[in-house]
Amino acid sequence: MRFLISFYRVIRPWLRFFFHPNPGAATYTTPSMEFLLVLCIALIVLSFVIRVWRRKMESPVTKKLSRSWSSACFWFGASGLVLVVCRVEQIQFLAMRLFWALWILGALVYAFFQVRQFRARYYRILPKEPTIDPRDRYLPGKRK
Repeated sequence: MRFLISFYRVIRPWLRFFFHPNPGAATYTTPSMEFLLVLCIALIVLSFVIRVWRRKMESPVTKKLSRSWSSACFWFGASGLVLVVCRVEQIQFLAMRLFWALWILGALVYAFFQVRQFRARYYRILPKEPTIDPRDRYLPGKRK
């Protein structure tokens, strides 16, 4: 029983840190909020850049593997903006730090699986070079 009480005393500050419904005053000019705003807006802009980049891409393998990147960047950026606004405007329960932890965890899991899939499935299509065989002159041609 004492072990549980001591464990609770150790973990209580961490639980309060992540699960407090209104973690405190934050403004749009706070350095951490400015960084998160810039990051989320950059993700949204990056989603449009990736969409244009994919249209111009000639490699079908890379085009297929990068299919979900644009939408993932957009939704991570949009959900991050919602979390920043909820934190600054002190909307209870949506301002919890737990949602940022889940957001970061989701982004890392997505990036891990995308890198893993890209490494497993990417291949380069090599251009075909004509073989010059000197025996071709002496062999009969194909019938039409």
